[in-house]
Amino acid sequence: MTDVTDGVLHTLFRSDQGGHEQVVLCQDRASGLKAVIAIHSTALGPALGGTRFYPYATEEEAVADALNLARGMSYKNAMAGLDHGGGKAVIIGDPERIKTEELLLAYGRFAASLGGRYVTACDVGTYVADMDVVARVNPWTTGRSPENGGAGDSSVLTAYGVFQGMRASAQHLWGDPTLRGRTVGIAGVGKVGRYLVEHLLEDGARVVITDVRPDAVARITDAHPEVAVAADTDALIRTEDLDIYAPCALGGALNDHSVPVLAARVVCGAANNQLAHPGVEKDLADREILYAPDYVVNAGGVIQVADELHGFDFDRCKAKASKIFDTTLAIFARAKEDGIPPAAAADRIAEQRMAEARAGALTEALPGGGAQR
Repeated sequence: MTDVTDGVLHTLFRSDQGGHEQVVLCQDRASGLKAVIAIHSTALGPALGGTRFYPYATEEEAVADALNLARGMSYKNAMAGLDHGGGKAVIIGDPERIKTEELLLAYGRFAASLGGRYVTACDVGTYVADMDVVARVNPWTTGRSPENGGAGDSSVLTAYGVFQGMRASAQHLWGDPTLRGRTVGIAGVGKVGRYLVEHLLEDGARVVITDVRPDAVARITDAHPEVAVAADTDALIRTEDLDIYAPCALGGALNDHSVPVLAARVVCGAANNQLAHPGVEKDLADREILYAPDYVVNAGGVIQVADELHGFDFDRCKAKASKIFDTTLAIFARAKEDGIPPAAAADRIAEQRMAEARAGALTEALPGGGAQR
């Protein structure tokens, strides 16, 4: 098995960021699979979260990312009102080089061995076609194609949910739930970002984009020549008159380097784990930058894949994703009431729901359903 450093073990067992129920290290030498499945919590139900396929620099980095992502899914699912806990899987390696059907099947067998404690779906580096393969050996797979009983691409509702979070941010800050006349900068126009561009243009926003892949940028500008392009993320966040910054690529976008120079009044994007470390949320608040917590506004995708387990209905999912607007406003109100940043307010609400679920489960487990004292 992959060696795990004391740093990761400290995170898992002794830090406030730990508390995970289970971490599984998976290896199949025949296919080249090296994977980590992390289950943070099953208090609200089976852990639900995607499978990330990424060329991590070290195995330790992969384990740490799985832990962080799984924890984030617990909070995301709680805030989305889902009866699911949080989990995440990462497959180590470049998907462009090593992804094969044999490897995906090997991963699916490992996920299935958990007996439904973890439900998987797509994430960075994995797609609907990949989940179709995984589902052949793992019944606890979502994000499948419609032809295979699934809901298809969850990026559609992820982008819609982020757009609702932006509308709520605009309502809170400027008193009007529209992006018309606002300048929105999007870093990453792949799976989710490209759909977000469409919502913003339709609402009358001015859009500026950047992406490390020229083809992703070209796909947007070919369809929408009015969209401006920044050279890179550093240039994007310094864009004059930038109203909203939407990180839609990998995590850690809000850090000690980006926050001090960020021109936007609002941060609301699809990327997971945007805060590089504890304390960044206070740095944003000190600069009077409104932060819409990532795991709240990007929950549209997990709402969709969760619904797939019960017979997918797009209109039902879209209606539930629309409530991200109200949830985001409620978080801003709680933050103001408690005198804390929105990220901390969201954490409190999610933790309260998980604690109540654990207490309820304990009561049910007592003789007589908790009636005895």
